[in-house]
Amino acid sequence: MTVPTDIHDYLAELEDIPGTRVFTATRARRGYHLNQFAMSLMKAENRERWKADERAYLDAWPISEEQKQAVLDRDYNRLLDLGGNIYFLAKVFSTDGKSFLQAVSTMSGMSLDDYSAMMIAGGRSPDGLRSIKDKR
Repeated sequence: MTVPTDIHDYLAELEDIPGTRVFTATRARRGYHLNQFAMSLMKAENRERWKADERAYLDAWPISEEQKQAVLDRDYNRLLDLGGNIYFLAKVFSTDGKSFLQAVSTMSGMSLDDYSAMMIAGGRSPDGLRSIKDKR
């Protein structure tokens, strides 16, 4: 990848990595309140309120309807697109009793066993599709 001289061109290049969402400043700004919601689940009393009525708990936060629905659907890939940070979102799946491995395997479209075996074997191969633009 050649580095463009314009910051906007440079940041656009980061969107061309298949299967990857780079946590840029734009995503951080978009997801600020979403990530604050997720971090609130570190407190036991907030986890209890969340488990009692997820929708009501979400409605107390200034996050978009699209972000709320993605949380309710546990659509972690969509949440990343909407500004979620995986380390903050971990509070959501931890509250659900899921491990990091369980949650991330759902994001890959692989079974837990297949994902685990792939990671133990060293992860995804660097060979193959390296650009979304090249896929067109």
